[in-house]
Amino acid sequence: MARQVSFLGAQRDLVGTFPQVGQQAPAFSAHKFVPGQGLVEVTLADTPAKARLFSVVPSLDTGTCSKQTKAFNEQIAARGDSVAAYTVSLDLPFAQLRFCGAEGIESIEVLSDYQERSFGESWGVLIGDVKFLARAVFVVDKSGTVTYAELVENTPDEPNYAAALAALDAAA
Repeated sequence: MARQVSFLGAQRDLVGTFPQVGQQAPAFSAHKFVPGQGLVEVTLADTPAKARLFSVVPSLDTGTCSKQTKAFNEQIAARGDSVAAYTVSLDLPFAQLRFCGAEGIESIEVLSDYQERSFGESWGVLIGDVKFLARAVFVVDKSGTVTYAELVENTPDEPNYAAALAALDAAA
C-alpha cells in the first residue's frame, strides 16, 4: 500500500520511497537562483559534510509553510555554521528568493524542485496526483545518513520542531 497524506481535503498517494532512519540520504537534484549566476543546480553532494536539515513544504505562499520556514530559520541562526539547513518546495526559485528577502530568511537556503521533482521522488514526498511536495522534515548527519525523518500526514499541520532540532543537534 502506498504511503499517503491528507492534502486539500483528500487522502493522496506519495510517489517514491520515504527514507528511513539509518539509511543513506537519497541523491537529488534541485535548483536555486543566485543573483549574477542565474539558476544553479544543487545536489546532495553539493551540500556540506555536516549535519543538515531538510524542511520540505508544499509552497512558501501558504501560512503553515511560511511559518515552518521562519521557525527553522530562527533556530538555525542560533546554531551558526555547525549545521546547514534547506527548505525544499516546488515554488519557482525567483519566488523563493523574493520570499526570503521579504521575510528575512538568511540562515536557510531554499531549493526548488520544480523542474524534475527529483527531491520529491527520491525522498518519497511527491504527492502523485497534484504534483506538490508533502510536508516533511529530515536530518542527515555528516556521513550522509538519515538520522531523523518525519512525514506530516495532515499537510496543514506543522512538524515537530523540537524533535527535528534535537535530532539536528545530536547529528552536529
